[in-house]
Amino acid sequence: MGGFAIGTTEFAAMSLVPYFAPALGIDEPTAGHVISAYALGVVVGAPIIAVLAAKVARRTLLIGLMAMFALGNALSALAPGYETMLLFRFLSGLPHGAYFGVAALVAADLAPPYRRAQAVSLVMAGLTIATVAGVPVANWLGQAIGWRSGFAIVAVLALATALLVTLFAPRDRAPEGASPLRELGALRRRQVWLTLAAGAIGFGGLFCVYTYVASTMLEVTGVSPALVPVILAVFGLGMTLGNLFAGWAADKALMRTAAGMFLFSALALALYPFAAHHIGLLALDIFAIGMGGGVGVVLQTRLMDVAGEAQTLAAALHHSAFNVANALGPWLGGLAIAHGYGWTSTGWVGSLLALGGVAILGAAAYDARHTLRKPAYC
Repeated sequence: MGGFAIGTTEFAAMSLVPYFAPALGIDEPTAGHVISAYALGVVVGAPIIAVLAAKVARRTLLIGLMAMFALGNALSALAPGYETMLLFRFLSGLPHGAYFGVAALVAADLAPPYRRAQAVSLVMAGLTIATVAGVPVANWLGQAIGWRSGFAIVAVLALATALLVTLFAPRDRAPEGASPLRELGALRRRQVWLTLAAGAIGFGGLFCVYTYVASTMLEVTGVSPALVPVILAVFGLGMTLGNLFAGWAADKALMRTAAGMFLFSALALALYPFAAHHIGLLALDIFAIGMGGGVGVVLQTRLMDVAGEAQTLAAALHHSAFNVANALGPWLGGLAIAHGYGWTSTGWVGSLLALGGVAILGAAAYDARHTLRKPAYC
């Protein structure tokens, strides 16, 4: 439920750009800054909360984070102008990364070692199911009764999550020996930084296309606005299946799964400029782009492997990296559009970002092999 609430607001905000931009008196590329403000909130909030709350029990932390998330989205629904919307979206993003990071750790602890990635994928399934059901409904509500309703419904979902965690999450204590200093130890590990960089760059391709897909459909494909929620649901279905596949495959060959999914994404994104002119081809390609989003589960699990005792910070930083991608992709895509390369140019930009993720994973694999072969006296 928490993942569903987060996924709905994160992706629905992108699909509502054509509706809240004129209401706030801005153009659509400028409205992309609202998306980036949320993403930057995640980037800032995830590490700060993870470090400062190191001694807080995970169940208690999840409840508090969802209450904060509900407040931020309620304020977003009431934002009177562009500047306040930027602020409220930033505040809404602050608890996002820490919530997902802590929830993934709780799930992984409850699962046997050989099913950790699948447990994480089930936590992330809330987010991917949101792209199938939550985002299209929020987009439909935005068209039918106004874009503010899309944020209001997320606030209700977040309050429901806080209640469900209170009722059903296992009671626990903070991990023995937990401290802000121990969490900061993750920042000394090169493999942590390389994994985060792969997500920050490689995932940007998906967001580069997704942020402007509604506008592309209206301006390039030339379809009715009623078809926008349908294509968003197709994307969500692809992401849900990709997420479940990634969890299964990562438990068998983690790094190969990550590299393979980035390569698959690069190909799907490169085909987007050609597919965008026909609704049938666009639907197939958007489904494929969504499937590539499953790589997030793989990278989350990889961070658990390389973070040592600093599990909470590393898990939360994954979502900081994810939302660096969420800021970077729309920004670069907006630049390409603003410079006259057209709405479909986001596919080329996105493909290059996905290939960047592959390159960073290659560097991480080389570094890991080099470190293992290094003599003890070096």
